[in-house]
Amino acid sequence: IMVGTGVGAGNGILIKSGEALETTHKVEAVILDKTGTVTEGKPRVVAIKALDRKEEELLALAATCEQDSEHPLGQAIVEEARERGLALGKTDHFRSLTGRGVEARIGEREIYIGNERMMEELKISLGELKAESDAIAAKGQTPMFLVEDGTLRGIVSVADTMKPTSVQAIDEMKAMGMEVYMLTGDNRRTAEYIGAQAHVDHVIAEVLPGDKASVVSRLQQEGKRVMMVGDGINDAPALAQADVGVAIGSGSDIAMESSDIVLMKSDLEDVAKAIRLSRATIRNIKQNLFWAFCFNSLGIPIAAGVLYAFGGPLLNPIFGGLAMSFSSVFVVTNALRLRRVKL
Repeated sequence: IMVGTGVGAGNGILIKSGEALETTHKVEAVILDKTGTVTEGKPRVVAIKALDRKEEELLALAATCEQDSEHPLGQAIVEEARERGLALGKTDHFRSLTGRGVEARIGEREIYIGNERMMEELKISLGELKAESDAIAAKGQTPMFLVEDGTLRGIVSVADTMKPTSVQAIDEMKAMGMEVYMLTGDNRRTAEYIGAQAHVDHVIAEVLPGDKASVVSRLQQEGKRVMMVGDGINDAPALAQADVGVAIGSGSDIAMESSDIVLMKSDLEDVAKAIRLSRATIRNIKQNLFWAFCFNSLGIPIAAGVLYAFGGPLLNPIFGGLAMSFSSVFVVTNALRLRRVKL
């Protein structure tokens, strides 16, 4: 276990306990949070459609409302407005609506920016934008609607970029017999497109942040050993619920505190490496137990004089001590072979 955790640390995989290293080899299902884990977590505005004004006016209004938001999609809108040199105003009121969007007030104007679920709650008809939003989602982009004083004013499309190593890492996990799930709050069309690009077989979309732990619990109730991989504050309950929680090193402090394993690099390849390391460590432990059992099964009766009882020699205690020392040296040397394991 000590050598295994040391090998992990040398590869940027910080394993907090021996129990975590042992449990990892039993994992059957791996749940990946999409944003910041499968994707870069740095979305960009890719298109703007304004219905009754210039697109830059719509973008400036959206950015004004989103500048107090901590959500990556909101930050993407603000970043785009700043890159274009647009002046942002101030809001008199701001409220984040978890899993839906934001609500803001500028003077007497009530403004909402959010997803299709928010539009349904506000009873806003998407009209001509419905087909367009479906097409946007089908390309893996996230459509965000802007409503001003009860009227739909336009749509902002935001897209995130897949990490270059995500597909290979997911393929490796599947080759090791893992069931790979992708968890996201995105609408189903967007999530399924990204899941297909990442070679994920099971996509769980439109999940509210507070429901992630429930998804983990549901899989556990089906008898699966579950690993959860995430990086955000809202991933912390799911990381704690999972049999093995894995936090991306670039993520929040709360996520890292709730996890069993911390990856220093924001690379899914290290998840596959952690699983391989755990399997190699457990295999090594079983080898050591086997050989220790063989040494003791043979050595203890000989040291007790069983050969002498049948007319053989009486073992000198010095040789007994040397044999016992050799047993310990053999076990330690075999454990050190883990350093040469190719992850």
